[in-house]
Amino acid sequence: MTSSITALGSGGGGAVRVRRATARDAKRLTRLVRTSRAYEAPYASMVAGYRVGPDYIEAHRVFVAVGADDLVLGFYALTLVPPELDLMFVADAAQGLGIGRLLVAHMKDEARAAGLTSVRVVSHPPAEGFYRSTGAVRTGTAAADPPAVMWDRPELEFPIG
Repeated sequence: MTSSITALGSGGGGAVRVRRATARDAKRLTRLVRTSRAYEAPYASMVAGYRVGPDYIEAHRVFVAVGADDLVLGFYALTLVPPELDLMFVADAAQGLGIGRLLVAHMKDEARAAGLTSVRVVSHPPAEGFYRSTGAVRTGTAAADPPAVMWDRPELEFPIG
């Protein structure tokens, strides 16, 4: 499934499309994760050695939002068993352009097509408001899991209708 919008905000104006990620996207997706400003300061350790490998891309439903010249603006990964939004990142320069909302809408369409009734999200704490604004409902808290994750995280669920 491919979706597209016209990018919003300053510097926008070009068509943005969502396509299935390929193994060739692995390095760009890894770079997007590791350089995300959302994971600075106390959260930096969480993504310091993180890798989105070709094997991960081929094993899961990974979709990428791209702009002009196939520039990666964001991506998400949906797992079906269990149903979970495993990863979602928007490039720092693309924040506020509607890319995150496009990716969530696309994820919901993919989940619906797969017959899912809900999708779980264990959120990065600063991203909870975004997920709630796109229809996710808080269901609990995922406890810290040192040394990988040193903080509690909001647990949410997207109802898929």
